[in-house]
Amino acid sequence: MKKISIILFGLIALLTLNFSISGSRSTFSYSDSEEKDTLTILQPLNHYKTESQLLVSLLSRYHYKQVEIDDSLSEKIFNRYLKVLDNGKNYFLKSDIDKLISYKDKLDDNLIDGNLDFYFETFNLYRQRFNERLQFIDSLLNTEFDYSADENYQYNRDKANWAKDKSELDELWRKRLKNDALTYKLNGKDWEFIQKTLRKRYKNLANFINQYKPEDVFQFAMNSFTENIDPHTNYLSPVSSENFKIDMSLSLEGIGARLQTEDDYTKIVEIIPGGPAYKSGLLKADDKIIGVAQGNDGEFEDIIGWRITDAVKLIRGKAGTTVRLQIIKAGSDLNSKPIEITLVRDKIKLEDQAATGKVLEILNDDKPFRIGVIDIPKFYSDFEAQRNGDGDFRSTTRDVRKLIDSLSKENISGIIIDLREDGGGSLQEAIELTGLFIKDGPVVQVKNSDGKIDVAKDPDSQIVYDGPLAVLVNRFSASASEIFAGAIQDYQRGIIIGEQTFGKGTVQNLIDLNRVSSNKKNTLGQLKITIAKYYRVSGASTQNRGVIPDITFPSAIDPKDFGESAEPSALPYDEIKPASFNKFEDIKKFIPELLTKHQARISNDKDFEFLKEDIRIYQENKLKESISLNEDKRKIEKEDEEQRKSDRNAEIISNSDIELLDGEIPVTNNQKKDFILDETGKILSDLILLTSG
Repeated sequence: MKKISIILFGLIALLTLNFSISGSRSTFSYSDSEEKDTLTILQPLNHYKTESQLLVSLLSRYHYKQVEIDDSLSEKIFNRYLKVLDNGKNYFLKSDIDKLISYKDKLDDNLIDGNLDFYFETFNLYRQRFNERLQFIDSLLNTEFDYSADENYQYNRDKANWAKDKSELDELWRKRLKNDALTYKLNGKDWEFIQKTLRKRYKNLANFINQYKPEDVFQFAMNSFTENIDPHTNYLSPVSSENFKIDMSLSLEGIGARLQTEDDYTKIVEIIPGGPAYKSGLLKADDKIIGVAQGNDGEFEDIIGWRITDAVKLIRGKAGTTVRLQIIKAGSDLNSKPIEITLVRDKIKLEDQAATGKVLEILNDDKPFRIGVIDIPKFYSDFEAQRNGDGDFRSTTRDVRKLIDSLSKENISGIIIDLREDGGGSLQEAIELTGLFIKDGPVVQVKNSDGKIDVAKDPDSQIVYDGPLAVLVNRFSASASEIFAGAIQDYQRGIIIGEQTFGKGTVQNLIDLNRVSSNKKNTLGQLKITIAKYYRVSGASTQNRGVIPDITFPSAIDPKDFGESAEPSALPYDEIKPASFNKFEDIKKFIPELLTKHQARISNDKDFEFLKEDIRIYQENKLKESISLNEDKRKIEKEDEEQRKSDRNAEIISNSDIELLDGEIPVTNNQKKDFILDETGKILSDLILLTSG
């Protein structure tokens, strides 16, 4: 490994701010001019060399973990970059990979030298191979497919080899297109529609790829490097940096969902609290959006294969306008009929994300209980109002304090803090909220890259609520949510119920490269870099492992597939010295009996039986790697699945007043029935009975 030598200007001051082809050597010359023709060979711009060297230096010096720029990292960068471009192994040939393989152990030194040949050579070859596919697709769609043949399409190609030649790749694409066509046919579409839609889909995708600029390729390259260090360390190009700023101020206007691309699909990764998607209850993380239509009668645009930026532009819009989405629900197989939902775009206001309270009335062992429920979609604080001197500014802790006062007047016997889907927010609010339920003491420990540990303490010695407490979490509870839940568990202040949480226990800062570089001629991007790690007062990290509930509910989400532990480069779980604190009580002694009562109760509960069945089907679908291309077989599979859903619908609707989504498992009207929350209330009431009689 070569020694890094680059001068950093003003870096120390900046870091104190707290921001919540062929295998042969390329002969590319560097140029600051953009290409005039979209199919001109893309070349790195001149300043990318020093910008990449600056990134290497920053990460080597200031990332939380010690970054080793060596051959091991080189191989990881090589593999990740190929995956970024051709995740399904649908374009490159084995001969292409054989030629590129010479770079596999050279990318570490190339980064230090600012040599970007590999990335641009590989991208140009990828674009060439894609356009070759487009010609084949166009000719293939001239004739309708024969759906009587007994053959399968392998859609999961994680373990597949690269196609050995063009003939093998042609066969792969024939089956891919045939599967696309058969899926449409089984949903009632004729060949004319199928032919037109698929041609348009791949033409649109080609337009996107052929419009990529050097800046896009450079961003792909740098993130293939940074995201091998940890998944939350990212490079943002100048355009992406500007979009990031726009997103922070305008992303709250639209449907209220964070999206990403996965295997040609636009997938929902987070529902933003308070937005139209959140309020509707119709969209969940891992759902896939395959079509978008404007207004109540606009024509659907197929967005399979679109760049995420272009898909977002189509989905986002002005508040008050209507958008219709075609959705493939999470866990569904390729036979599933897409459902159509209608949302009215809106701008999310602080009050839409604010904590809310209600009283849950339940019956347990023939005894009535009134349980207070406080739903916290996000840890928020109106910093602007606070800066302006508004003494009544909104924040999570202030709002929850008021809700506790209000609920206490409702003759409640316990409180549930509902943190499901709460992706985090203000660290200070997580600390202060914990303080409402404990007298005093540390709440979270923060270990910096220099090894220094800071302990954040409850700023208020007053306990606002000292009664029975439960915290309800799921896999989408992250960051600040995990800090609160972890503190409540460590203090044994309440019981944690639900699913293992996300596991994000790292802290990032945003560095504007323009402020630390001597290059004033060109506009540089930004680096989001991990600089610290959170630890619970027990000394355990929330990183990677998250918070393990005292009582765990069945979950379709495997931690290996979603969450921090699903990321190969995620920082590991570890422990530090515990902080000094006094436990509230010995609540753990009640957990075995609470668990026994819970398991006995759900063993005959229809809702939990349905949940377990859904989990089984979801996991079976995940294990599938191929699908039949025989129309008769697919019809039988589709009919069986639709019959299962119909039987489920009939059973549920016979006992409930509900609204149905076409072809889907029923959901309750305005989520009147939340069996997860009901069972949480019963567990808390069990605790009340055990502790008070």
